[in-house]
Amino acid sequence: MSTATGGVEWFTTSSAYSLAFIGAIGVVAYLSANAFLPRKATSMDRFTWIWLTFDALIHFSFEAIFLYYSVFGRQVATSEGVLPEMVKEYALADLRWAVADPTVVSLEILTVLGAGPMACYILKQLAADDPARHYWIVVLCTAELYGGWMTFCPEWLTGSPNLVISNPLYLWVYLTLMNGMQVWVVVPLGLMVDSYKHIASSLRSAQAVQRSVKTE
Repeated sequence: MSTATGGVEWFTTSSAYSLAFIGAIGVVAYLSANAFLPRKATSMDRFTWIWLTFDALIHFSFEAIFLYYSVFGRQVATSEGVLPEMVKEYALADLRWAVADPTVVSLEILTVLGAGPMACYILKQLAADDPARHYWIVVLCTAELYGGWMTFCPEWLTGSPNLVISNPLYLWVYLTLMNGMQVWVVVPLGLMVDSYKHIASSLRSAQAVQRSVKTE
């Protein structure tokens, strides 16, 4: 399976398998919302659950695979097997993922060991309808945005030598949609705004109660 643009293959069997894997994670995230969220959950809570589940599963699968094959002197480019092949596919769009770039590896250590477990903790709070989740949502989303910025800003400042933007699949799907504007920029910003509203409303209500008590 391949499509050529200017004589160059840009959609291969590996591309199809990798996108199918990402799609399967999305389906699992969607189904898990119906399985674990209470019926009274709002549409925003369901959306948040789906994103958190997708986020955690990506960290624990694709990014954990990259991390495993990029430490102790190893790198994805010289590793064999089904698992590193998925990372090699993404590395066609961002060459740093093939050679264990130290900046990317450093960020993924924090992502896999920090952001992934935090997302799971928030899922537990969400299932219990614990409002304290809004604080941790802000923390997680801030970390996701910072991680994305530190992943791509150095590239932009140096002319993006490791990003392959001539290929439409790599540019619009791998770099822009999956690892850029939509999943880990727009969604975290939206969740931060929503959580800010909840936190601010609760604090203002508590402040109003305190003021009313003092005036009695």
